[in-house]
Formats: sequence, C-alpha cells, structure tokens
Amino acid sequence: MFKKITAILLCTVTIFTLSACGSSISHKNKSSAQAQTGTESNSGKIKVSVTFDAMKELVKAIGKDKVSISTIIPDGTEPHDFEPKARDLVNLSSAKLFVYNGLGMESWVTDAIKSVNNKNLITVDASASITPIANTNKGETSKHGQYDPHIWLSLTNAKLISKSIADALSKIDPSNQSYYEANYNNFSSKSDALSNEYAQKFATVSNKSFVTGHAAFAYLCRDFGLTQNSVEDVFAEGEPSAKQLVNLVTYCKENHVTTIFAEELASPEVSKTLADEVGAKVKTIYTIESREDGKSYLDRMQDNLSEIYESLSK
Repeated sequence: MFKKITAILLCTVTIFTLSACGSSISHKNKSSAQAQTGTESNSGKIKVSVTFDAMKELVKAIGKDKVSISTIIPDGTEPHDFEPKARDLVNLSSAKLFVYNGLGMESWVTDAIKSVNNKNLITVDASASITPIANTNKGETSKHGQYDPHIWLSLTNAKLISKSIADALSKIDPSNQSYYEANYNNFSSKSDALSNEYAQKFATVSNKSFVTGHAAFAYLCRDFGLTQNSVEDVFAEGEPSAKQLVNLVTYCKENHVTTIFAEELASPEVSKTLADEVGAKVKTIYTIESREDGKSYLDRMQDNLSEIYESLSK
C-alpha cells in the first residue's frame, strides 16, 4: 500500500511539472519522442490511452487513422503483475479516452484515474458489457478478484468491447460517428465470419480439450464448447507443483494430447518440459497481452483457432 501511495504522489508531482514546462508548447505542433510503447504521432488525432496490447488493437480497429494510441503496460511485461510508475501515466493526463480491461486485470486503474485528475477523460471499462466467468482458484480470488479477466480472447466479447469503443469515440468526435460505426460494422462482420467458420470446424471433432501455458482461454472455450487444461492458473502466478505436473502428464497421456501450447509470458519452459515428457510438440498460442509477430487482433485470433483446431482434429 505504501508503494502505491508513493507512486500516486510521484505521478501527481510529475504531471504538474510536465504541464508547467509544456504550457507554452502548442499541442497541435508537438512532436516529442515516443515515451511509451505503442505511442503514435497525435497530430490532429484523438489521444487514447490503453492499458495493454489487446485494448490497443481493438481501439485501432475502430479509430484507425483518427486516433493516437499510447500503451501504459510495456510489451514483454506480464499485465497481471504490473504496477505503474509516474512516467507510465503521463500520457493518461492528456488523453481524451482511456480503455482498460477491468475484472482485476489492472488493479491500479481507479487510483491512476484519480491521480491524473483529467476532467475531460472518458473511460471505457471493457468488461462492463461482458458476462464474466468465475475464477475457481480460491488463492487467486483473494488477491485478484472473483472473475477471470481474459475477456478479449473471445471474438464474441471483442465485438462488445469494440462497440463500447465506437460509442465512446463517437461521443468525443460526433462529426465522425458514421466513420467509427462503419469500422465497427466491418470488424464485427469479420469476427462473425471467423466465429462461424470455427464453430463448424469444432463441431466435427470429438476431442474438445487442449493444454496451454496458463488458463487464459476460458472465454474462447465458452464460445466454441471447448475445455482448457493449463500449466499455470488464471493469473499465471508461480510454477506448478510436482503433483500438478504429474496430473498434467497423466491427463495428456490419457487424452492422447499431441500439442502443448506455450506463451511467451507464462512459463514456456515448463510447457516444453511437459511436451517432452508426453511426446507432444510445442506450439505458440497468442494471449495478445503484448505485441506479437506484428499481427493484428483478428490475425492472432485466427492463428489461435487454427492451431487449436489442428491439435484436436488429429
């Protein structure tokens, strides 16, 4: 708690100092160096601050060339463990829109919004329109909350989140409402097409279970009637015990699992060890928490669905 209070006080002092130093600079002509991963030139564009890459991708799909996006959580950082410092919140102080995931993914959001004191800021809690899935791990629930926060790893949820983003951008920039709505309709149509394609494919397989690095795919599983088994739990904390690994090995052998999915931020080495033990291969699966291989949200979701389907159809 002391660290949080200190961070917030430092943030407030930094923001006031930056505001004073920069008061004589025209925001329209400002072209300072990019201070944060995901920051773009904001000449004539709506400044949007997001917490991590999935939120950035959905804002980009709707706002396109009319938004300038800054990402608070740096690429390669596990969002579950991130605590912002003053410099991480500088862009939030001048943003018009702030999009965050919610459901305990960013426990620091409420304090951050208060600390920057941006009276013109419109916020979008992406989880507000989602039916959440309960987190059944009691140890994690006491620390992070009662729900699984990985809502963006569902095409159904992504449509709901992008609709909230389109509505928020239309409120900020009503003259371009039709532009944002058209982009939302295009994104929604592509999401539906991808969902329909894989709903039909998954209906043809008898095995509905797959194994992955951490339990991030419950919402994807809900969309398609699948089941995930994982090396780590929902919030990817620590490594599995010897007993858990033995149970996973037994599960994989009994269910003839041929693929173990690994993620960059969730014990990839443990996934590889498990794969070696059961004679399976390791495949990459995207959590879309950081930028990955230069691919868009829909590209990565298509890759995920394709890889999962291929692993279940053998």
